[in-house]
Amino acid sequence: MRWGTAAGLGGDAITRMHFQWDWLCLGLLIISSVTAEMENEEILGADVEVEDFDKQSQEADVDKDESSLGIVYQTPKPTGEVYFTETFDGVLTGWILSKTKKEDTDDNIAKYDGRWEVEELKENTVPGDRGLVLKSVAKHHAISTMLTKAFIFDNKPLIVQYEVNFQEGIDCGGAYIKLLSSSNDLNLEYFFDKTPYTIMFGPDKCGEDYKLHFIFRHKNPKTGEYDEKHAKRPDVDLKKFYLDKKTHLYTLVLKPDDTFEMLIDQTVVSKGSLLEDMVPPVNPPREIEDPADKKPDDWDERPKIPDPNAVKPDDWDEDEPSRIEDLDAVKPEGWLDDEPQYVPDPNAKKPKDWDEEMDGEWEAPQIPNPKCETAPGCGIWVRPMKNNPKYKGKWKAPMIDNPNYQGIWSPRKIPNPDYFEDPHPFEMTAVSAIGLELWSMTSDIYFDNFIICSEKEVADRWAADGWGLKKLVASANEPGMFSQLVTAAEDHPWLWVLYILTLALPIGLGVLFCWPAKKTDEDIEFKKTAISKAITKGEIKQEREELEDDEIDLEEEKENEDIVEDERREPEETKGELVKDTQKMEREASPSEDEGEGGEDIYEEEENKVADGSQEEADKSNKSGSEDEMKEDDESTSSGDGPLKSVRKRRVRKD
Repeated sequence: MRWGTAAGLGGDAITRMHFQWDWLCLGLLIISSVTAEMENEEILGADVEVEDFDKQSQEADVDKDESSLGIVYQTPKPTGEVYFTETFDGVLTGWILSKTKKEDTDDNIAKYDGRWEVEELKENTVPGDRGLVLKSVAKHHAISTMLTKAFIFDNKPLIVQYEVNFQEGIDCGGAYIKLLSSSNDLNLEYFFDKTPYTIMFGPDKCGEDYKLHFIFRHKNPKTGEYDEKHAKRPDVDLKKFYLDKKTHLYTLVLKPDDTFEMLIDQTVVSKGSLLEDMVPPVNPPREIEDPADKKPDDWDERPKIPDPNAVKPDDWDEDEPSRIEDLDAVKPEGWLDDEPQYVPDPNAKKPKDWDEEMDGEWEAPQIPNPKCETAPGCGIWVRPMKNNPKYKGKWKAPMIDNPNYQGIWSPRKIPNPDYFEDPHPFEMTAVSAIGLELWSMTSDIYFDNFIICSEKEVADRWAADGWGLKKLVASANEPGMFSQLVTAAEDHPWLWVLYILTLALPIGLGVLFCWPAKKTDEDIEFKKTAISKAITKGEIKQEREELEDDEIDLEEEKENEDIVEDERREPEETKGELVKDTQKMEREASPSEDEGEGGEDIYEEEENKVADGSQEEADKSNKSGSEDEMKEDDESTSSGDGPLKSVRKRRVRKD
């Protein structure tokens, strides 16, 4: 029965497994369908977006250029109040090249003679959309222009936004901008690295250090001096923005509540507080360490000291070595004492150009002795070393807590004489000009679509009309997924292994779970064996129960036979007594023949009645159970003719 149950459970498990495989195959088909539908929706969405840009450009009464993708470019126009905008689509007016030199630099490279050009992108070009491009390598560049109106930090946010494209990648150089501080002596022809600025913002990279700068110059209210405050580095990886050769949108948002946000492609990469997340902090600490305070000579900074009351034990032997020879070691059998470990190479020959006078006597190089390869060892056998159990090393007193411990000394705190508190660092120096003062080892850095405003909606709309088109064109011109994977594998060949595994794994799983499994001869034989074993086991158990029942019946019949023998003797005795009584009655009766014949008839009738009654009782006993037999046995003992009836019943049952 256990084998039969196990076979049934195995069949149920196989059925459930096939059911799970069917669901897995169905799920894979559904996922594939949904993925294909999502890709179709993305393509449709891109088409709709292109059509929207087409409608907007058709409605505008300006000169338009149409790209190969059907995108009609239109120069962005601000939709609200702005402090400065620049698209570089027309004539470059208002921008002034610096004529000065960089201080503290060699004269050969100190001059700001880097070249600037206004041109379209090299890749993913939008016809009619031009930008300012840094063209020179290993030269200083400086160009600036005045804002439409100065920005005063009062109760309005400051939003600075522009586009950058490292068309040739970037090795070492920056693409940040400076918002120049308002002053009466501001002369853009002498714009250089020391020109006062209020904010510096933008990407910068040298080596493997990728940065996104946000620096503002804070005026000390006590001394009137300016200090640079740097925002903490973003937690995101900026590497891809420098190497993918795509146009990226950089945005800085400063709010009157003294908070800031930095965004790349309209995604926040860093944010914080001007009071808490700048290095060094805007406000100095209230207290500082006293520079005149010095640690006393008797100041004890030791938390633990050797126990002065400890004494070295008498049995402590510091002269015992840490390792000794193992005296129980035995030289292995077959050790070749007379064979050296190395022998001269018999195949070596003296070089022809060997000069013994100059080079000395030539000796063949040494090689491992070939005889030692099959032996446990060669040379003089030396006992191996083992750790010395008696070794204790140099005795040292145990360490205890220092009762004179005073803690780690630090100078006392005193009020900071330079302390001040600026509760609103947002209230910076007003800005009236914007400039790019850069050094780069890579050319063709592209700048476009500058805007300075106070409303996020205005900046977003400006970005949609400019950067949004570039992004759309770049997405449309991107190679397919297969081409991108092949290109990546060309730079990193180990990716081919990953590709093969990635493709083979789902195919293998699909075949494993979806392909119908064939029943092997072993499975069929195992199933038959399990069924036959289950049936045989059941039959054996049933036969065993029947045999036990038969044994019980045999025991009961044996007991009944004993009872029958006893009962058989009693009727014979009773019958003998009846015969004697009958004969006695015959002698006493009349001697006439008629009466004698009538007497015999009476006797015979009584005897037949007894026989008939016994036969009827025997028929009933064949139909009744053991309880009826017991009951009738009791009745037979209480009646005179009972023994005869019981004898007849027992005989019938036995037959």
